[in-house]
Amino acid sequence: MKKTAFITLCAIVLSTLTASAFTLEDITSGRFQPKDVAETYPSTDGIHYYMATNGNTRIVKCEYRTGQEVDTLFDVETARECSLKQFDGFSLSPDEKHLLIYADSEPIYRRSFKATYYTFEIRRNLLKPLSEGGKQQVAVYSPNGRMVAFVRDNNIFIKKLDYGTEVAVTRDGKRNKIINGVPDWVYEEEFALTSTLQWSPDDATLAFVKFDESQVPEYSFSLYEGYCPSYPEYMLYPGRFSYKYPVAGEANSKVSVHSYTVETRALKTMNLPLSAEDYIPRIQFTPDPDKLAVIALNRTQNEMDIYTVNPKSGVAKLLLRETDKTWIKESILDNIVFYPEFFILASCRSGYQHLYRYNYNGVLAKQITRGEWNVSSFLGYDAKNRAYFYESNQEGPLYSAIYKMTEKGVETKLSERIGTNKAVFNPSCSFFINRYSNSAEPLIVTVCDARGKTVRTLEDNADLKAWAAQCDLPRKEFFTCLNNVGDKMNGYILKPSNFDPSKRYPVVMTQYSGPGSQSVLDNWKIDWEHYLVTRGFIVACVDGRGTGGRSRAYETAVYMQLGKFETEDQVAGAEYMRSLPYVDGDRIGIYGWSYGGYETLMALSTGGGIYRAGVAIAPVTDWRYYDTIYSERFMRTPKENSDGYKQSAPITHAPNLKGSLLLVSGTADDNVHFLNTLQYSAALVEAGIQFDTQIYTNQDHHIRGCNIRHHLFTRVCDFFTAKLN
Repeated sequence: MKKTAFITLCAIVLSTLTASAFTLEDITSGRFQPKDVAETYPSTDGIHYYMATNGNTRIVKCEYRTGQEVDTLFDVETARECSLKQFDGFSLSPDEKHLLIYADSEPIYRRSFKATYYTFEIRRNLLKPLSEGGKQQVAVYSPNGRMVAFVRDNNIFIKKLDYGTEVAVTRDGKRNKIINGVPDWVYEEEFALTSTLQWSPDDATLAFVKFDESQVPEYSFSLYEGYCPSYPEYMLYPGRFSYKYPVAGEANSKVSVHSYTVETRALKTMNLPLSAEDYIPRIQFTPDPDKLAVIALNRTQNEMDIYTVNPKSGVAKLLLRETDKTWIKESILDNIVFYPEFFILASCRSGYQHLYRYNYNGVLAKQITRGEWNVSSFLGYDAKNRAYFYESNQEGPLYSAIYKMTEKGVETKLSERIGTNKAVFNPSCSFFINRYSNSAEPLIVTVCDARGKTVRTLEDNADLKAWAAQCDLPRKEFFTCLNNVGDKMNGYILKPSNFDPSKRYPVVMTQYSGPGSQSVLDNWKIDWEHYLVTRGFIVACVDGRGTGGRSRAYETAVYMQLGKFETEDQVAGAEYMRSLPYVDGDRIGIYGWSYGGYETLMALSTGGGIYRAGVAIAPVTDWRYYDTIYSERFMRTPKENSDGYKQSAPITHAPNLKGSLLLVSGTADDNVHFLNTLQYSAALVEAGIQFDTQIYTNQDHHIRGCNIRHHLFTRVCDFFTAKLN
């Protein structure tokens, strides 16, 4: 053999070896996770933005167009009286003359944390602790930058920076009884809320929501010594974590809105015509300091009222009432934006989510967008050019793109690539930062101008893209199939790199299936399923009825009867896979986490035996065990819908379970309690059904950290290999 031919052959062999060189550890360690840029804070000048750099040791001011650092606001090496080595995050005062910097963060629940906050006066280069009384939550500057409001131990305080004084706004805060300014567990989890502190535009008033959770039933679970996390104090006797958690049908916190006048220190309760069971998921000052917008939902969550309240008199006026036959989507809450002359509202009243403009007399001025597609996010309004910016999926449910709409109804697509686009605009809408990916291309972060032209690239993940190409990762192949009523369902399939159409492969169906969710998207996501494919499996995913991105009718079909249509559609997806010539129809499994775990159990018990095996991680096993806001949003209360709760509970159908089951849970799951798994296990034992379990000590709903994810997905892959081969 000639030397050149030998070298070529060696190169081919080496390339082949490299192409299959990724492991499960590569995936669970985050090696396929794209790099992103640090969070940016746009300046009001429309030209610059602020960001943390150098491993969170500096805060700089950059120019959108060039990326040039034009100023260093903060540096741990040069700031006066600074003992920090690095910080966790920061925020900017509205006048852009001060910073709030926080460090030593401690997580509380999914989104909340407490930390040590510092104020930093940019002109004097001076860092000072915000308060000496212990760690704080949700610190926020007043508009003039002269005061900071924050929460500590369920009470609200105001730090007056000019005088260095600290004033207690509330004094009645007490754990598991009264919470001021921050939400209780269920509001944080289901309304994505972490703070209710709202300054008036004129700095005169601080508004907030008080949560009285004294009548909410208390839930507790055990903590053990464990390893990750470890609690050495519980080596011999378990500890307990207790908190207020309202399960479906039980009492929620009683909520009320209050205002605090800074000058007089007067505390006033707002006079809102609400029932004791209504929710207040958002409050927000309009540009008028005499108009505090209060958004309220009835307990059934099919009626939303927007009030404007005078914070000094406490008098409320109903501005708008929005109703729905099923439920008001939670995402609408963050698509209500107030401007001086009008406000923007997202609504599903047309059968798809679109944008509407209202005057402050509550009269509809115009429908901004329309069509058989959904606006997922309102992104901003350019008052100078009278244009609206938003994200929508009008290219198809798998995609999202960024658009501009003029007052005259002329629409322009701004994002350049087809796939998944997410944008953040500056206040003047002169620039936006776009995050794009598709199923074959990892995250690309760009700065774009208001016409959509890419000004520069902040991150292209070129190294990851090249390495992923060498690994010969399986690619998503998108398809559609029909359910039993003729609806087209979107799906994707992952095939082995050495796929042979003459073979018949086992299949694992992965899904989430929860109302409003989407798993079938054209985005970059490399997870354990890609590794499973290397072990000779096909992985498929189908978004059935109840999932988002489609019509409102498709999404709300599951109302009052969770688990029924989701299962029918997952079975239809499995039947479609079974019809393919390269699929072994007797070797189909199903997998899911959280709602996906719930649907796995429903499918194994009510799916007609089409699945040979299933893995259910952190599953709800009866909606009576889950929280009020989520369960009742889709099912109403157990009293109103007793039969619906019974039929939607996997426990009810446990005796009919067919196929092998691996049931996985963390013992410290504050979201879907370990109780769900224990009760379902007991039902299977009583029915004489054998099953496998995997328990993770002291782990919450995410089941992660240390070696845990690698252990978990090794167990899942080994389980499917044993049961489907």
